[in-house]
Amino acid sequence: MQKKSILITGGAGFIGSHVVRLFTKKYPDYKIVNLDKLTYAGNLENLKDIENLPNYAFEKCDICDAEKVAKIFENHNIDSVIHLAAESHVDRSIEDPLCFARTNVLGTLTLLNAAKNFWKGDFNGRLFYHISTDEVYGSLNNDGSFFTETTRYTPHSPYSASKASSDHFVRAFHDTYGMPTIVTNCSNNYGPYQFPEKLIPLFINNIRKSKPLPVYGKGENIRDWLFVEDHARAIDMIFHNGKIAET
Repeated sequence: MQKKSILITGGAGFIGSHVVRLFTKKYPDYKIVNLDKLTYAGNLENLKDIENLPNYAFEKCDICDAEKVAKIFENHNIDSVIHLAAESHVDRSIEDPLCFARTNVLGTLTLLNAAKNFWKGDFNGRLFYHISTDEVYGSLNNDGSFFTETTRYTPHSPYSASKASSDHFVRAFHDTYGMPTIVTNCSNNYGPYQFPEKLIPLFINNIRKSKPLPVYGKGENIRDWLFVEDHARAIDMIFHNGKIAET
């Protein structure tokens, strides 16, 4: 009997592929189910090295497809969710905010509802772990302060507003239904397999091609960067040792 059957959403994407690889290799007695819609940012080539492992399965699915998501829960007897699937590019959220609301808000709500319906109130050994962004906290002042888990939400873009909304739904499912949930808010990730619209790979590619380096505003914005493999290890630690209902 396998100890866990974990649904990892967005597992063909940048951060997700690192999490899928880590869990699949580190926990051979876990079943890892990678759910991904395979949009422009998802690429199964990221996971070529593990695609044939016996504890790995892939499901192509839109997280807003309630019927198909419910079947995946049933077919794989899902007892845990690590939810990474999201639209995440700020500039594209400004061009198409409805797309971000659909995927990040309705998609998260669809997954929460599927978990609630499948687990039927038996939450022993279950977990819904939602990965969010520090952008829900807004912008830092130039006073040396930092965001903490209790910082007030002040999202400033359609992207961060959609992620803030999804965070609230996750907490609401804990408060309303007793679902075991955890939310983490990470800063910008960088590392292998990152889609080239993001700043660091964009700069590297433009430098290689002798193109201009586009800087937001006047270049005065401060960014915090987290190496993606460090983030994957943090997700592993929090999944196994985090406190339910905490951020």
